[in-house]
Order: sequence, then structure tokens, then C-alpha cells
Amino acid sequence: MRVDGREVWMLAGSNPLDLAGDPRVIEAAADATRRYGTAAGGARLINGNLGIHEDLESALAAFSGAEAALLFSTGYMANLGVITTLAGAGDVILSDAFNHASIIDACRLSGAETRVFRHNDAADLERQARAIPPGAHGILVLDGVYSMDGDCSRLSELVPVARACGLTVVLDDVHGLGVLGKHGRGTAELEGVEVDVLVGNLGKALGSFGAFVACSSSVREWLLNRARSFIFTCGLAPGPAGAALRALEIVQDEPERREALLARSEQLRAGLRDAGYDTGPSTTHVVPALVGSNAATMSLCERALERGVYAQGIRYPSVPEGTARLRFTPMCSHGADDIDRVVDLFRELRAVS
Repeated sequence: MRVDGREVWMLAGSNPLDLAGDPRVIEAAADATRRYGTAAGGARLINGNLGIHEDLESALAAFSGAEAALLFSTGYMANLGVITTLAGAGDVILSDAFNHASIIDACRLSGAETRVFRHNDAADLERQARAIPPGAHGILVLDGVYSMDGDCSRLSELVPVARACGLTVVLDDVHGLGVLGKHGRGTAELEGVEVDVLVGNLGKALGSFGAFVACSSSVREWLLNRARSFIFTCGLAPGPAGAALRALEIVQDEPERREALLARSEQLRAGLRDAGYDTGPSTTHVVPALVGSNAATMSLCERALERGVYAQGIRYPSVPEGTARLRFTPMCSHGADDIDRVVDLFRELRAVS
């Protein structure tokens, strides 16, 4: 990318499969815009429902292995809509301690009691789930990939607890969809489990904009008529819908993209560790390099940018105090030589810090 008039390596974006600039995806967005115009023109329950919305929802449901899907304008709005629709006063939400801010806000707005369990801790989840009052509806809410640490939800341990305790499982897998699992269907496929409600994003692996919820037909009907963040907003613009539809086809047709992404991510993670950086529990295409203080982190970030590498510093309060880090997000189009150069630069910067 170009920053202040000079080209730098981009390692801080959310375009892991490099589809946002793919000519086929761009043309699909342009074709949808020519066909439908630049906007849906209204809320979908009034006058903004378009054929391309329904085509994309059908494709996303099929890809996710769900009965149905429903589009939302953003991932934040999708989590808000799902959680506030499925949970309310008298219900209990069990939320992982490291869940995304949109999940936390949705839990607060739902009116349900929210109980936070230790990150990825199945024993703590079970302890708290067993304490839910008889007759109360329990909901387990998880991220698939935790966006600051790059580790996966331990679904193979957590979901059996949820099933044994009668919990509805909601998985926000915006970073896993399109990347993880044998067919790119995300963290649940990787972990070999099924969830009840899946939240996915069109603006990361699919290189477009918007979000979706994959679920049963009955849950879709409930969301359609009760989710305020769906009802009271315009439908997704046709261009992003067309782009996402074409990108979804590419994801399925070109598995080599995610294979290259994960290989480069592992190369980067191993290289940074060898250079003396703590990459935490990361196992995915989100690779942190923990630094500690806000000031030291941003100094490292700025020095790297001066040398041609854009790796963004993440500071408190976005992460716990004392755990500021650089957050690397490589793309499938980075080559092995590119990653080697990045690692060499950060080895050098660490040596002179």
C-alpha cells in the first residue's frame, strides 16, 4: 500500500485472501451495481429487498452447511442483532473472557444476565453452566478466532459442555470463515463440531463488506422480525453483495489461497519467535508480537513503518494493560521472501531497541 507517498508492505489489514483487489471480485461488484444501482434504497422489510440479497444468502447458507442465512450491514450489527434477539431478561449468557467488543456490548444490551468464564476453559464453563437456574435459557457465545491473540476457540472441548448443559451455541467466526478448516468453513469445521448460530463476515476473507448469520430457518424468521439492527437500517448495497458472491466462489475454487496464507503465517510466527518476540498462543493468520508498554509498541510500529513495513501497534485499552503488541495479519499473496525480509527487519529493530 501507499502511505504518505511511499510504498510499504501491508501486514496490518483484514484482507487475508487478497480478494478485495481481485479483478473478478471488482467486476462482480461493478456488474451488481450496474444491475441494481448503488444502494438497496431502503430497509429490507419495507422496499430494500433485492434478488442479489437472497442469492447471496442462499450461497452463504449452503457454504456454511446451514438451513438459512440472513445478511447484516456489519459484523457488529450482526452480533448485536443475534444476541439481543436470542437473549433477554431471565436468560443467562455465558461469554468467553476474550470475546470481541461487539459481543460484550450486545450482551449488555440484551437484558440477560451475563456470566464471563475464563478464556477457553471448559471446566469453568461447565461450573457456571451447571449453576444456571432451572427454566432459564442459557446461551454460550464464543469467538472462533480471537482477533488480538490469534488463537482458536477450543470448540471441541466447549461445545460438548454446552450440549450437556442445554445451551444454545452462538459462534462469531469472522476471522475463521474462508480460511480455516478443510473447506474453509471456519473454526467449527476445523474443530469438528456444529454450532446453532454462526456469525460470519463479508469484509475479511471475502474481501467485500457486510456480515451474515447462518442458522435454522426458524431462527432466521425470528431475526428477520425481531433483530433491531436488521430491521431499522438499509439493506446491504448491491455492489458489496455481488463482490461477496463472487469471492465466495473463488474461496471454494481456489483452496491454495488459504493454504498459502497459513503457510506464510506460520513462517512469520516462527521467524518472530526466533527473533526473540513473544507471539503468544497464536496458531492462525493473526500473529501478535507482544512488546509490553504502549510507548515501546508505538515506537516499534513507527520505526518499522519508516523502514517500509506497516504492522499496526495495538495498545491498552484495546488489549490488557502491559500487553501492547504489534498485530501482524499477512496475506496469501505475500511470498516466502517477503516474510523473510519482514522478520529480518524486526530482528534488527529488536537488536537496536
